[in-house]
Amino acid sequence: MDYKYINQLLERYWQGETSLEEEEILRTFFSQISIPEELEPYRALFVYQTTEANAETLGDDFDERLLNIIDEPMPVKARRITLTQRLAPLFKAAAVVAIILTLGNAIQVPFRSQQTGTGSMEAGISSQEPGASMAYTNDSTSIDTLQQSNLDALPEEDQMSIIK
Repeated sequence: MDYKYINQLLERYWQGETSLEEEEILRTFFSQISIPEELEPYRALFVYQTTEANAETLGDDFDERLLNIIDEPMPVKARRITLTQRLAPLFKAAAVVAIILTLGNAIQVPFRSQQTGTGSMEAGISSQEPGASMAYTNDSTSIDTLQQSNLDALPEEDQMSIIK
């Protein structure tokens, strides 16, 4: 049997030029039990539309049931946040700043002692550096204490002569 008309309809179908009646002819042809072997690969395409129409579909009340489920209000769980929990990031930031400042000051101490020499009181008194403390370098009580300790080392007769 010659299936020339069916082949022509298939060519027009692939080009999108068939009418609804011609597509119905193709569907009825491919729904037959016996079709030629060269047209067997196209059977699934045209039979699918007829078998799918018989498949179970959603009921008419599906949309209504779905909307009822969606419309139910969901319970909102409120969490209490205390003041300490709100300020925790601020406390952490303050702690980091305090640590950085402390470490910065601790690192500067060895550099200051290297600049002033040995770091002793005489070195501080003799070197009048611009950054040196005035109370440390020009403190009259410390100078008097040094003189008093030198006087204690001398005999009493020499101490009286120096004081007068």
